Amino acid sequence: MSKTVAIVLAAGKGTRMKSDLPKVLVPVLGRPMIEYVLDALRAGGVEQMIVVVGYRSDLAREQLGRHKDVSFVEQTEQLGTGHAVMMCKAALAGHTGPVIVVAGDSPMLQSDSVARLLAEYAAARPACILGSTHKEDPTGLGRIVRDATGAFVGIVEQKDATPQQQAIREVNMSTYLFDGPALLHALDQLKADNAQREYYLTDCPGILRAEGKDVRALAVLKPVEALSINTVDELGVVEAALRARG
Repeated sequence: MSKTVAIVLAAGKGTRMKSDLPKVLVPVLGRPMIEYVLDALRAGGVEQMIVVVGYRSDLAREQLGRHKDVSFVEQTEQLGTGHAVMMCKAALAGHTGPVIVVAGDSPMLQSDSVARLLAEYAAARPACILGSTHKEDPTGLGRIVRDATGAFVGIVEQKDATPQQQAIREVNMSTYLFDGPALLHALDQLKADNAQREYYLTDCPGILRAEGKDVRALAVLKPVEALSINTVDELGVVEAALRARG
């Protein structure tokens, strides 16, 4: 199977949204926010989408089950983003093409960004591409660290960054493209050796790079794509941005 596949992370509860819905089903201008993500993936060239559901998964299946290009994987325990993608291993068995991983609560995802990631993969077949952007104020976001040649070195989270690294404006956008077999290999190496005892997808690029595989960061995303929705206030910001976009 070499289709272009996307994994959409959609298992979370919308606690801070003051809603009993799964967060990705909270309406944005009258549509569940995940529908905007699925639209962008389709228009960008994705042929099959695996939605990782968890909290009140029956509602997500009911809402999205009408889409012929959407299938579902259950994450019964939420043990991090890496764990969510691990739940897709059976669905990805035998997959030899690209796998895009995105968050279901990022309705500002743009189809041309998806298309550019896929074009880079088609041209060079790297093990992993991180979609990044440059932000005037990168506060709170993981910084993309590069070496003197401009090659990707790693992601440094704000709390771990030196003053010099905190000055970096290129940030990780939690939008990844993996070569299918490389992703499955990296997932097998993931460990939950952190205070939260969770598996983080952000560790996968480092695992692959440490093995000498081609890992790149590509600044093809727009700053507006960093607008995810975690609170009612952020919902208002995204709705205003969508209205402005038309």
